[in-house]
Amino acid sequence: MATPLVDLRRKAAGADAGFRGLAIVAALMVLAILGLIAVTMGARSTDALQAMGIRFFTTKRWSVTNQLYGAGALVFGTLLTSLVALVMSVPVSIGIALFVTQVVPTRFRRPIVYVVDLLAVIPSVVFGLWGISFLAPKMVGFYRWMHAHFGGIPVVGRLFGPANSGRNFFTASIILAIMITPIITSLSREVIDTTPPGEREAALALGATRWEMIRGAVLPHSKGGLVGAVMLGLGRAMGETIAVTLVIGNALGVIGANLFASGNSLPAIIATDWGEADTLQKSALIALAMTLFAMTLLINFAAVAIVNRSLRRSEGS
Repeated sequence: MATPLVDLRRKAAGADAGFRGLAIVAALMVLAILGLIAVTMGARSTDALQAMGIRFFTTKRWSVTNQLYGAGALVFGTLLTSLVALVMSVPVSIGIALFVTQVVPTRFRRPIVYVVDLLAVIPSVVFGLWGISFLAPKMVGFYRWMHAHFGGIPVVGRLFGPANSGRNFFTASIILAIMITPIITSLSREVIDTTPPGEREAALALGATRWEMIRGAVLPHSKGGLVGAVMLGLGRAMGETIAVTLVIGNALGVIGANLFASGNSLPAIIATDWGEADTLQKSALIALAMTLFAMTLLINFAAVAIVNRSLRRSEGS
């Protein structure tokens, strides 16, 4: 006859097995959904890919009247705005995370966290409307000043070319930077909080300054997680649609170093062209969505690889 302790262990083992099975089913469902999305979109993009061939990815021209669809300039616009947004957002985000976790007094920490997290719940259309109605017109003078003072410098001057309006790559990057800052900040804050207190206290006890403690104890421990936070912010920036659509300028076929030129991106043209698209154009737009989907997956895989490599190095050291 089984004792109460044996019955309890059997129930615990059954609960563990049930939870494990539920977790496996949930993980397989996620993979199945991603697979179905890829298969469906791939099937519906076949017409455009067959019509354009490899030129779909290599040419920059997008002409509905001539039924020429090229993703080159749109991929360029997506990557340019997202990377510039990261350059602006990452130092600010990590700085806020370090300030909140390592510097600010405890009584001020929660209000700052609330304010930063509040930015993450603001709808993207609000950022877009603010950008097109306020930010873009105000930035024209600044762009022209930048071109006047830095446009003649070799190499650097190519980044600050003529600005015909405030709706351009750089304005879109500013909006994206504002939108991804709370995401990177929140994830970075959680990662930095996992640093063992003993390591920080030991560094301070050995006479290290606060910055030396952060540089020697906090950042090495949090490096992998910070990279993951940045990559997630990059994925969020690449997929943003309505805010970018309103401020990027919607110019087609633009590939160049001038940050003040109007352009376009993958999500923006899908949003603007889908409503009036014919069969072939819809197939091309779905192919653009597939391209964005593949780019996002590659970024996520790269983030996982970088984080795992950082963890292996930390364990080895």
